[in-house]
Amino acid sequence: MRRMGALDSANAAYAEKRWAEAFTQLTDAESRGELTATDLEHLAVASHCLGKNDESTDAWSRAYNAYLQDGDIEHAALAAAWCSFGLLTRGEFALGSGWLSRAQTLCEEHNHDGPATWFILGQTAAGIMMSGDFATALPMFEKAQRNVDRLRDPSGMALSRLGRGQCLAHLGRAPEGLSLLDDVMVAVTNDDISPMVAGLAFCAAIETCHEVLDVRRAQEWTAALTRWCDEQPTLVPYRGDCLVHRAEILALHGAWPEAQDQAERARDWLTDIQGMTLGSAYYQLGELHRLRGEYAHAETAYKQASQHGHETQPGLGLLRLAQGHVDSATAAIRRALDETSDVIPRAHLLGAYAEVALAAADIAAARASADELTAIAAQIDAPLLTAKALHVHGAVALAEGDPRMALGVLRQAWIIWQDLDAPYDGARARALIGQACRALDDGDTAEMEFDAARWVFQELGAATDLAAVAKLAQREPPAAPGGLSLREVQVLRLVAAGKTNRTIAGDLFLSEKTVERHLSNIFTKINVSSRSAATAYAFNHDLV
Repeated sequence: MRRMGALDSANAAYAEKRWAEAFTQLTDAESRGELTATDLEHLAVASHCLGKNDESTDAWSRAYNAYLQDGDIEHAALAAAWCSFGLLTRGEFALGSGWLSRAQTLCEEHNHDGPATWFILGQTAAGIMMSGDFATALPMFEKAQRNVDRLRDPSGMALSRLGRGQCLAHLGRAPEGLSLLDDVMVAVTNDDISPMVAGLAFCAAIETCHEVLDVRRAQEWTAALTRWCDEQPTLVPYRGDCLVHRAEILALHGAWPEAQDQAERARDWLTDIQGMTLGSAYYQLGELHRLRGEYAHAETAYKQASQHGHETQPGLGLLRLAQGHVDSATAAIRRALDETSDVIPRAHLLGAYAEVALAAADIAAARASADELTAIAAQIDAPLLTAKALHVHGAVALAEGDPRMALGVLRQAWIIWQDLDAPYDGARARALIGQACRALDDGDTAEMEFDAARWVFQELGAATDLAAVAKLAQREPPAAPGGLSLREVQVLRLVAAGKTNRTIAGDLFLSEKTVERHLSNIFTKINVSSRSAATAYAFNHDLV
């Protein structure tokens, strides 16, 4: 009874995702010869979730052999396929391919039609997709989905939809692809999905949302991933990915200190794991350092990102531009564009290339980039991409000597940046709007636009942009009433709109405790003691 009780406790820990406890108890039970093939699967998953990769592979191998001894071909093939899945997702391609071949051979020898057969097809399609051949992978994922749907295999259903969604997004059919990712989110947050699948799905879906510039979905997926990781304190894989994605979103929303904290935590967490995500953490740190004018730190971070397999463009090229090396910046981003054929990755580079082309006085090249980016934005319905395209189009129109055209499209870009709560990009648009107004002899409006841009750059610590707009402006930017910071003004506006702390936290991608701290600081600075008094202050000082 004592031994059975110990194994029951191990399985309870597994069910409740207490991975360290499950691993210890299952390992102890195995030393006593108590584990069944199913228990060995649990040990493999617990090992994976603790980042114990070799132990996970060994446990899958033992589960495979145990199922074979029992004559259970379906579960033996699945164990081999899961072993392959873990290896391939960790980048161990030779051993992972060997286990996949073993699973496939077993299914073919027994003419087997079960979840394992279609799981194998999905993994084969994933390998083709990762090589960049999305058109070939798509029908394979579709075939896998039809069959796992027929067999009602939850993990297979999630993986096949995830693969289809990724392929469609990269083939320029983002709305269809994102709809499939929505289905996957429902599955990984509600259905009986393997944690190995759930973690992969979270990270792949967030990456796809970032690639197609769908900020809303990226935020929702990142929030869900954060909750999922928080429910599993001992979870090792995916936690670093979660921190990197949070850093990216916080950076967009102007919370640069918080973004740096998340990126540094991701770097520290991932140092022992290595891999592409560590490169992403370093790249995000490079971007934050570059925007703040910390060029030496940015260069170091970009180099470390490159060492861990992350593309350094357009960040490194924009760093060279900020350092005054226009030719180097142009060559670097041009090289990256020449090597990139997929429309979505090109969209990430075109705006930066237009910027360096304008700095090099190559207006024709800048116009070509702006036109291509506009065409991509028309094809892919994403507000962030639309704002980028309008922004670049306005900058080029200004350089072409058409300030009236520039003013119209830049104001459209600024409105979208405001809706996306992207203060840095919005301030850059306002600086260009100021230049357009000045070219139209509207000096007063120009100065107000420069002042507004300078205030945001000053609050963010965007040293390079602050210096640039200072050359355009003719007077100091007005301080916010009561000495409020940019973030405090944002919080106060939402309070005045009648939103609760929880809603404000969601809108600004902050914790409720952070919102409470901001609100306390606001009350102190403007000398009020209630939300209603703060709301009145906001209206009286034209902050809403």
